[in-house]
Amino acid sequence: MSGPPNVGAAAVRAGDRRALARLLTLVENATPAAEAALAELYPYTGGAQLIGITGPPGSGKSSLVNELAKLLRRGTPARPPVTVAIVAVDPSSPFTGGAILGDRIRMRDLAGDPGVFIRSMASRGSLGGLARATADVVRVLDAAGYGAILIETVGAGQTEVDIARAAHTTVVVEAPGLGDDVQAIKAGLLEAADVLVVNKADQPGADSALKALRASLDLAHPIARRWAAAGGGHHRVTTVATEPEAAPDVWLVPLLPTIAIQGQGTEALLAAIDRHRAYLQTSGELARRERDRLAHELEARLRDYLLAALVDRLGQGALAAALDRVAARECDPGTAARALAAHLLPPA
Repeated sequence: MSGPPNVGAAAVRAGDRRALARLLTLVENATPAAEAALAELYPYTGGAQLIGITGPPGSGKSSLVNELAKLLRRGTPARPPVTVAIVAVDPSSPFTGGAILGDRIRMRDLAGDPGVFIRSMASRGSLGGLARATADVVRVLDAAGYGAILIETVGAGQTEVDIARAAHTTVVVEAPGLGDDVQAIKAGLLEAADVLVVNKADQPGADSALKALRASLDLAHPIARRWAAAGGGHHRVTTVATEPEAAPDVWLVPLLPTIAIQGQGTEALLAAIDRHRAYLQTSGELARRERDRLAHELEARLRDYLLAALVDRLGQGALAAALDRVAARECDPGTAARALAAHLLPPA
């Protein structure tokens, strides 16, 4: 009888798709074997172009991902073809916890292409449109040698700004008739956008959607924002691509129409994504974003590990007792947290 499939880092690096799929499952389940493989693979990461696709439900994100993947595989006069991985974070089934939308159904055009790997992930209630394990899944695919990784989020609307931390370039997709141009402003999606797309541009209301989003971008004029924010936030400036007065070190967010189901506008979109990547590299923004992203991830993981260590030491009952005291107004949350944390800290 043959042994279990090889899930080691070497097999993944060698292009074993079965080993890759199995390792990704272990990563989603946060197993010790996955942690060991991730540690071994980490030195081989950093080569893939990470492209996030986010936006409200019904905007055609999956169709756009499908067309971008085909274009990346085919190549253009400006860039050679590359292998592509797609990570699609779907809503979770309330019964099984698994992804309830089938990306292999939505992306039938890519079936059979050995240069494309599609992975559906269940969000499992995670905020920000991203599953907790998304960063590690992307890391494994990066180490496996895929040239471009497309990360498509759930499409929950107002909780997806976290996509900006997971991708080099974030494409925010809107569509006419959804009433989401104002929602995008409320959600901060325009702040997350490196490229803004109005998909289904052949439908009624497309011109109005383009005008509304262009006006929203114009409100964030570079000069006003640059001095007001003093470099804070995801971008130093957000405006339309045709703004003539901006300094050369400022990225101007392009607003592009597409008709994904017909493949129209996707070459212009990919060109804008590539221009943004070049800007990140030449401006030094890529290294800054990567450091910020890793700092956020390191802090989040540290909180998880410290909480787990505290529960191991004191037991779940100690947290419940502290919560009871806070709920009874016997102490405030800050005092309760400091008292619990003291059990992990050395004596003063």
